[in-house]
Amino acid sequence: MRRTKILGVGMYLPEREITNQDLEAMEELQTSDEWIRQRTGILTRRFASEGQSGTDLAVEASKEAIENAGLSPDDIDFIIYATLSPDYFFPGNGCFLQDRLFGDRTIGALDVRTQCSGFIYSLSLADSLIKTGQYERILIVGAEIHSTALDFTFAGRDVTVLFGDGAGAVVVGPAPEGHSGILAHALHSEGKYAKELWTEYPASAHNPRVSHEVLDQGRHYPQMNGRMVFKHAVTRMVEVSHEVLAKAGKRVEEVDLLLPHQANIRINQMVASHLGIPEDSVVNTISWTGNTTAATIPICMYEALRQKKLKENDLVLLTAFGAGFTWAASLLHW
Repeated sequence: MRRTKILGVGMYLPEREITNQDLEAMEELQTSDEWIRQRTGILTRRFASEGQSGTDLAVEASKEAIENAGLSPDDIDFIIYATLSPDYFFPGNGCFLQDRLFGDRTIGALDVRTQCSGFIYSLSLADSLIKTGQYERILIVGAEIHSTALDFTFAGRDVTVLFGDGAGAVVVGPAPEGHSGILAHALHSEGKYAKELWTEYPASAHNPRVSHEVLDQGRHYPQMNGRMVFKHAVTRMVEVSHEVLAKAGKRVEEVDLLLPHQANIRINQMVASHLGIPEDSVVNTISWTGNTTAATIPICMYEALRQKKLKENDLVLLTAFGAGFTWAASLLHW
């Protein structure tokens, strides 16, 4: 059976930088640089410019990933697009990306909606499609625009300070002969906690899907039970990391690099500590990106390559936790 390898990585962040001091200057938000730093580790993040869409970000990240893979758009034969912030209710962003990048080449496009775990879920699917020979080169994109859906008042503070906009992308394809590539995945969900981190409106579960009343109540903004999410994130990311290592017959001590989802620096520090992975074997980007949800892990990959911390044949552990609740991990040789 052939194996799957990540061939190229790309990322794109909007030019507009929003510092903690910028948020501190918003009187209704009632926050401070110190408060944000201590609780999250975030110093700054990027927000999209007026009229800039998630697909716009995805196009730039995808172009770079394809180029870094030494390929052209003609070499890509399938798209998997992970996001919780689609440009429109429907159709999915993958279709818009297909038009922008591939034009008359009517390749398939699939959107994945598993939030912060979306990239790992997408990687798992792409791995299966490559291994079975259905496709040869798959573009996986994680892209988000959170900034247009945040509540910049005290009521939304705990959520608003966490998020940024951005995109990350990878191209996957068959690994060279003798290269073990992607080793294993583990995927989980626990829907009984879905309403602990969610956006209630607009929704087809309601009739009407949105109203002036619910807008006035702020029920179209994201809601989060922060303490519960934090606790579950640490527990589940550690559990699923051990699970995927066991599936691959590997030990924690063999891991060269941990690339965790970027939601809160304290979560990542606790996950690494519980796993026994040293700080210098972890890549974090949250201080300058905030939480970009489905984009965080490919952005981490890009940064690890930029720092030259990611080398050929390194054993790399990816792990994430997010709304749903969903959580996941992948283990691969670079």
